[in-house]
Amino acid sequence: MNSPGESDQPESLVSKAAWVQSGKVRARITESGALEVACTGLTTQTKYYKTLLKEFFRKDFPRLRPGYGDYAVHIVMEHLGEAPWMDLDNLAKALLDSLSGNVFEDDRQVARLLVERREGERDGIWLLAEAMGQAG
Repeated sequence: MNSPGESDQPESLVSKAAWVQSGKVRARITESGALEVACTGLTTQTKYYKTLLKEFFRKDFPRLRPGYGDYAVHIVMEHLGEAPWMDLDNLAKALLDSLSGNVFEDDRQVARLLVERREGERDGIWLLAEAMGQAG
């Protein structure tokens, strides 16, 4: 999946940092300090993403120290053809739960949340999470 971060985000958010990949998930820390995650494929079972990403952060991604303060999170669900029957609020909750304890202590720290569904080149999920002091 061409992550939205590669084409739709300001250049300051696009990084040359190396991606860490395991199975369907890849992630990196951008030059601005944000966490960028991409997951290929879609399922209407949103709880799947919580487990998938929690395991990825536990086993495959370098240990993150959860931050304090407010965070901004941008989530994009890309789909081919007709959009799957999925509640974006449930998807957001599952993804935020997977970030809790990894990026931030608790998802109550999310002060800005943007969740989008749009047609793309492949089915997948992309997200960017960053401390509000870093968000633009």
